Amino acid sequence: MNSTAQAGAATTAPAAGRRVTPTGRLILSADADRDAWLTARRNGIGSSDLAAVLGISRYGNALSVWHDKTGGLPLEGDDSEPALWGRAIEDTVAREWARRNRSAVRRVGLVANVDRPWQMCTLDRRVLVCPLSSETRERCAVEIKCRAAFKAGQWRTGCPDDVLAQVLWQIDVCGFDHLHVGTLIGGNDYRQFVVRRADHEPLIADLRAAGQRAWEQITTRRPPVLPESADPDVLMDLYEQLHPNRSGEPVAIDRDGDAQDALADYLEAGNDERDAKARKKTAKAKLIGALGSADTALLGGRTAYSYDEETREYVDRERLREEFPAAYAACVEDRSSRRINIPHTVREAHQV
Repeated sequence: MNSTAQAGAATTAPAAGRRVTPTGRLILSADADRDAWLTARRNGIGSSDLAAVLGISRYGNALSVWHDKTGGLPLEGDDSEPALWGRAIEDTVAREWARRNRSAVRRVGLVANVDRPWQMCTLDRRVLVCPLSSETRERCAVEIKCRAAFKAGQWRTGCPDDVLAQVLWQIDVCGFDHLHVGTLIGGNDYRQFVVRRADHEPLIADLRAAGQRAWEQITTRRPPVLPESADPDVLMDLYEQLHPNRSGEPVAIDRDGDAQDALADYLEAGNDERDAKARKKTAKAKLIGALGSADTALLGGRTAYSYDEETREYVDRERLREEFPAAYAACVEDRSSRRINIPHTVREAHQV
């Protein structure tokens, strides 16, 4: 049997509850309903959850994981375009990994550690014949990633931090001594790596401790306190998911509380931003004035700056609406969003 056929060979799917790795038992098979999978994964910390807990994921943080596991967020997966296409291409990349490594792979499903049931992972593919040791069967797995071209630099010397954390978590859950990674970057740049347990034992211990701490916060309903460095975009996305319809009563904030401090910081940052824009515009006028009739300034014989002509597309929306109403209706839409509005009396009070 050639490697391509071998990669797609039919095998009997293991039953739920059966041990499928040295230290992992199957919770749900790979063909389980997606809603069932989303529900089951709330019973533990998965590998992608761990990256969020550590603050190295752009899709979530420790607080979003806490709200998800405690039922505060809707039961839905990531249906963004990158996630959708990642799932669609996963099988192709897995087959290519198997072909290049003369191996065979099998979909598994949601796995939990036997001794620590809260420690979970969804293995992309279990490797039936490891290319590092063809005599030993079913002792490793392969993680499949599909990333955009601009992420290529992160894979220059190995896996980026978020992927490394996920893979090490899977190694710890399943009791593997190594795990393979196959990634397709930009749709046409394939790379593969091997991550070994022996190279990361101290880090694995730290990851397990971080995961256990997060799970204890979940089971005791104590939300984590995020560091000041937490990504504000991730936080705002979380708050929009938690409160899509803001119909509650106004809340009172303390004069010496965090919200009051944040209000002062927001106003101060706004003033700094306006001052910076004014300084920038003044400096720009001076730079242009120094050029005279030229378009380039030299400093020590080298270009210091240039005043270049550029063009950009501009749409006359009023004309479009009047002359091409059908095109206007098809291409222009209203999108609602929210902004912070602060009364002038409050702004003046903070300027005193």
